[in-house]
Amino acid sequence: MDKNELWQALLAQIQFNISKANFATWFRNTGIISKEDGSVMVSVPNNFSKEWLENKYNKLIFKILRSLDDGVREIKYNVTHTETKPREIPSSPPLNDVYNNSAQMDFAELKVDKETNLNPRYTFNNFIVGPFNELPQAAALAIVRTPGLIYNPLFVYGGVGLGKTHLIQAIGNEIAKKFPEKKIKYLSSEKLTSGIVSSIQNHSIDKLKLLYKDLDVLIVDDIQFIAGKEKTQEEFFHIFNGLYEKNKQIILSSDRPPKAIASLQERLKSRFEGGMIADISLPELETRIAILKIKSQEKKLNFPDEIIEYVAQNIQRNVRELEGALNRLSAYQTLNNRVPDIETTKTLLKNVIFSPKKTTNPDNVIKTVACFYDLKENDILNTSRRKEIVKPRQIAMFILREELKSSFPFIGRKFGGKDHTTAIHAHNKIAKELEKDENLAEEINLIKEQIYSI
Repeated sequence: MDKNELWQALLAQIQFNISKANFATWFRNTGIISKEDGSVMVSVPNNFSKEWLENKYNKLIFKILRSLDDGVREIKYNVTHTETKPREIPSSPPLNDVYNNSAQMDFAELKVDKETNLNPRYTFNNFIVGPFNELPQAAALAIVRTPGLIYNPLFVYGGVGLGKTHLIQAIGNEIAKKFPEKKIKYLSSEKLTSGIVSSIQNHSIDKLKLLYKDLDVLIVDDIQFIAGKEKTQEEFFHIFNGLYEKNKQIILSSDRPPKAIASLQERLKSRFEGGMIADISLPELETRIAILKIKSQEKKLNFPDEIIEYVAQNIQRNVRELEGALNRLSAYQTLNNRVPDIETTKTLLKNVIFSPKKTTNPDNVIKTVACFYDLKENDILNTSRRKEIVKPRQIAMFILREELKSSFPFIGRKFGGKDHTTAIHAHNKIAKELEKDENLAEEINLIKEQIYSI
């Protein structure tokens, strides 16, 4: 492959190894200037990017380039102050054109509306509906018809990569289309928090409240991250009330239901639970197949059913991973001008499907449980009998036994030298509660996801 194709193939893989924001920040306006005698010269837009790629991503870039071309021996970076895009990217491509060429690495994810912060890519037309998300999708459609008058607030929760952000932004985009006069704002909880903190520091909190006061629709993603931030919660409580009392639509997303968000003020939990709470669970096989087929149509790809079913059967927990697998197959097809067969597909996806099971250790379990319930690790390890600490401690003991098969004497010693009977009691108590408490089961599953994601 030539130098442009080589860099496009690298970008296709690198986007699945780093966050979207980092990908856009450090790999925009990069390309290969030359490739001679095993030396690859990469163009970068400025010295800051050059230093960052050399120090942060050079090993990853070299590894991927070597896998694509074993003749690569070294990589050098050169600052070019003009944009050097491998392919020309339209400034605002139509939605259907975003995926027309899988080798073209555009930045559609970041082309957001400056007024609303909404990404036009997220619509109901490309939101795949199945038994795993029927309730939140139905609630979303009802809200679009009469914003603020039904299901207010809407609280959508579920695991990573299941489509929460897509759905809540689709609501905003559809309302904007149907009611162009309405003022809509989408933001992450981090931006919400930083805005409040900055306003407090600048003594301009009243000005910030006025900005929120004029909104017709407020959408906040990952609201669980305001837990433990008392000032943010206090100000958001007033913002929430001001909008709610005027029948303005509020839409929130989280990785867990309100009652499972530790260190969240009870009055906020009560507000969040006052509307519609809808969860997005894991998609079943038929839905995963439908997702892959629809995404293939969007990208103008036509993979055999055998390929689609293989991917759907082997990637089960994450819609984002399904699309990532499809992008790998698409990149192969574009670069080789042929559809991959089943054996090629297995080879291309083996690192995704057959990645070794992630492991953990007792310290990581305790740290994750403490973080989940917004406690300090020492809180869980000490002898406090406070209810808000005893339950997380018992859950940590339960997970150590179930996931790591730790002995009860070991668990007892880990928690301040307690007797092994204490660990047995904790394990049995949680196991018994799991039989009748679906919320507890959901909390523990979320904790496990976080444990193995580290």
